[in-house]
Amino acid sequence: MTTNTDLTTRPPRSPRVRLGGFAHLPRLIDKARAQTSQTLGVYEYGDASLLDREFFRFIGITADALLAEVSRGGGDLSILQWVLTNATRSLLPHEIAAWSHWIENVPGLSTEARAWFAEFSASLEPPRPDVSTLFEYLDVDDYVRFGGQA
Repeated sequence: MTTNTDLTTRPPRSPRVRLGGFAHLPRLIDKARAQTSQTLGVYEYGDASLLDREFFRFIGITADALLAEVSRGGGDLSILQWVLTNATRSLLPHEIAAWSHWIENVPGLSTEARAWFAEFSASLEPPRPDVSTLFEYLDVDDYVRFGGQA
């Protein structure tokens, strides 16, 4: 199985795609695979990414630890098992679902992020009142980055 992901030619999966109930995890895995193959492109992995940091804080593992696991070449299911095994505490399905719902609907994770997001939203041409969360922004940005029109 090939696990290389080239994010210079296509976007990572939408942050809405879930694995084991976790929003953002498949996207995070795509970015980690691209990081290991040095094809991350304009995307950010680990501490440079707001969403990545929130995932790692929730799970209690580090970006480097996940990167090391991903570099072993396993599929999504084996990486999910590794995440669950290495989380700093056992997570119940409803905790994962609640975190995923929260992260999917948050407009910004910090004062700076909210200010940036407000500026970004105001700059969209044509105006996009439907883009009000980070996930919506990422979906639009990924689409536009690879040739779509907002």
